[in-house]
Amino acid sequence: MKFSEQKLDGVYLIEPEPHEDERGMLRRHFCKNEFAEYGLMTEIMQTNISENRKKHTLRGFHFQYPPHGENKVISCIKGSIYNIVVDLREKSRTYLQWQSFDLTERNRLSIYVPNGCANAYLTLKDNTWILYYHSEFYSPRDEGSIRYNDSFFKFYWPAEPEVI
Repeated sequence: MKFSEQKLDGVYLIEPEPHEDERGMLRRHFCKNEFAEYGLMTEIMQTNISENRKKHTLRGFHFQYPPHGENKVISCIKGSIYNIVVDLREKSRTYLQWQSFDLTERNRLSIYVPNGCANAYLTLKDNTWILYYHSEFYSPRDEGSIRYNDSFFKFYWPAEPEVI
């Protein structure tokens, strides 16, 4: 896997290095050793798959407050999403900045979202599936959110959300 640090502190774009032959393709999606080389999470407490029926479904912005803050890896395994990460870490040099990413089943990219950042995405195709790895268990009482159209951030979305 190739790890590319992004504009936001601690956010990485992860590109697989697939092995392909006449049978199809194999790609590593998580390797504790490779993640550890970059100081990224090496313990996975929970995985989730989000199946989104409709194009222009918006999910997020979600994050968890301490002590249940979490790192996560987000991948689009079917369809296509426009993903935004927002840095909410007060001591970060990129505090309150955001960055967008296109994750699709074709480009096979994943995004590493560090603890203290919020994440949201808009599906760009019907029947889009997202795979998440989390470093912490879900804690409903510690969940935080930001509105997708918060006027402070001035987020850009490529289409108007139809399902929220």
